Amino acid sequence: MAAISTDAPYMARDRDLHNRALLRGWLYVVLLVLFALVLVGGATRLTESGLSITEWQPIHGVIPPLNDAEWQDEFQRYQQIPQYAELNKGMSLEAFKSIFWWEWVHRILARSVGVVFALPLLFFWATRRIERGLGPKLVGILLLGGLQGAIGWWMVASGLVDRVSVSQYRLATHLTLAALIFTATMVVARGLAPHSEPAADRSTQRVAGFLVLLALVQIYLGGLVAGLDAGLSYNTWPLMDGKIIPGDLLLLEPAWRNFFENPKTVQFVHRLGAYTVFVVALWHMIATHRRQPKTTHARRATLLFVLVLVQASIGIGTLVMHVPLHMALTHQGFALVLLGFAAAHWRGTKGAYPLPNEIAVRG
Repeated sequence: MAAISTDAPYMARDRDLHNRALLRGWLYVVLLVLFALVLVGGATRLTESGLSITEWQPIHGVIPPLNDAEWQDEFQRYQQIPQYAELNKGMSLEAFKSIFWWEWVHRILARSVGVVFALPLLFFWATRRIERGLGPKLVGILLLGGLQGAIGWWMVASGLVDRVSVSQYRLATHLTLAALIFTATMVVARGLAPHSEPAADRSTQRVAGFLVLLALVQIYLGGLVAGLDAGLSYNTWPLMDGKIIPGDLLLLEPAWRNFFENPKTVQFVHRLGAYTVFVVALWHMIATHRRQPKTTHARRATLLFVLVLVQASIGIGTLVMHVPLHMALTHQGFALVLLGFAAAHWRGTKGAYPLPNEIAVRG
């Protein structure tokens, strides 16, 4: 009995680590599906396919048109909206199918994320593999996913009556919430992972967290750029419209509207956001190497700065090449890679979540 009593804490610790590995693997699968969802969402936007399905049918909408009559019915509904009348009048049924499939795949992936998240969550909960304190975090992510579905339709609805495209406000909100869900999932997954270093100092943690916030803001600004097609003009760098600081940035009244509705101002602010991320990431890398040299924290800070450099290069290339589809998708996809690593780095500076049955193992 004494031996069993002595071994019990170690057995509990091994069980907790095993459960964490299972949860972590599940969350990584969720991250992959989220990444695919955001990438297909970007392609849907860039190919102007997002308004091809004019109804929100969470259950019935899983089944696409299966015969000519159903395709004609779907096409006729699309012909009733301004985008068809003003931009695509005379479009063939085959051309409509090409935009329909992008939106359909995007919606199917969105539903798939819900299934991939909810069903394993129920299983882990039923088998008591979820630690106390972790449940609210996971339920919170699930609720954000439900909210994201509603916001997705709210976004689409903005382009069905008086516009030929969706509202840039709603598009940016939709994209940013997707990025926030991705961030939260990554933070929880990395919180469940073992870490080789003690937590970093508070200053390093704060700057790492600030970089995550900056990345989210930059993604929001990128959503505004996409919503206004602002990347299709002023395709030079480092000058914009021939100047470091271009003119006519505050043409609209009241002035605040320029930051959301003036394509020139929105693109300029997006550039400023990129410069800010670059400077903060560089400063963070240098400061972390000074405070905690030769640690995992310092190495992660270096890799994070390299990712910022790569993303900046992709962004500049996308701009000067006049936003070709493959470059724009690469820019959006790598933004998520950068955000995900920034979130993992921030969690890494804080260390893993404490184990429920934390014990000190002495050699």
